[in-house]
Amino acid sequence: MNKSPVIESALRTISLQAASVAGLAAYLDHNFEKAIETISASTGRLVISGIGKSAIVAQKIVATMNSTGTPSLFMHAADAIHGDLGMIQKDDIVMVISKSGDSPEIKVLSPLVKNFGNILIGMVGNMQSYLARQSDIVLNTTVEQEACPNNLAPTTSTTAQVVMGDALAICLMETKGFKSDDFAKIHPGGSLGKKLYMRVSDLIARDMPVVKEGAGIKTVIVEITQKRLGATAVVNDNNEVCAIITDGDIRRMLEKYETFTGLTAKDIMTLNPKIIESDALAAEALEKMRLNNISQLIVVEGKVYKGIIHLHDLVKEGII
Repeated sequence: MNKSPVIESALRTISLQAASVAGLAAYLDHNFEKAIETISASTGRLVISGIGKSAIVAQKIVATMNSTGTPSLFMHAADAIHGDLGMIQKDDIVMVISKSGDSPEIKVLSPLVKNFGNILIGMVGNMQSYLARQSDIVLNTTVEQEACPNNLAPTTSTTAQVVMGDALAICLMETKGFKSDDFAKIHPGGSLGKKLYMRVSDLIARDMPVVKEGAGIKTVIVEITQKRLGATAVVNDNNEVCAIITDGDIRRMLEKYETFTGLTAKDIMTLNPKIIESDALAAEALEKMRLNNISQLIVVEGKVYKGIIHLHDLVKEGII
């Protein structure tokens, strides 16, 4: 079946974009390693600059760096030469992004950065350009052609810049040992943040359902009903968890016994219940429920009973 001109154009664009990304593999050399070593060892910030579409890419890379543990600032190349150079401190590293490397603003900015004594990293698509010659470290983002049919509008070149920036950010994360706990500290908002920082102890109800082994069945049913969690913990005199009784245990009791007169919690409880420590992440509780196909977990500190966390608690907080 013949494809329409629109689909053909889209496929051509995607193919060229993919080629621009794949081509970056050939440009990863000692300069890339040096950039990672230099940025990770720096006590200053990474100041990223550019002009035009490269400036927009620079802002994206700054956002990615800040969210992954590398303090960064955006500085527009045009504004830099009209006062914004003041944001650069002596320990900062400056990275300038440009396809041509010969834009007028870039030609003015590059020597000024060098005169300040800051290390200059050039992310550039022209290795013979002014920026490439001025830079202490050069990251090559050359592309064969833009996806634009006139080979003018920045398309494949900006894609290559974004991907190179992502490669830098991820390598810096790994070099610095930036873990999920670190990520949580600077991403506290939304469901992602909750998955990373919310603990089981933040979600357990203060009114904990609990009975002793010798409690009568009526007491057990009333406790489960009043606390509205579909279960109750069974504890000993030291408030240590012995077992759990769920709605399912009650139903199975009714199927098994003609009468529950004289029965106690010990007769119907389920031993070795699934438990989770109170300081565990809520996301861990969710995973444990999924793996065991259950809707609640007993929460403990050591062996001491602290409450029950229910699937509904996780839904309510947006963990799911």
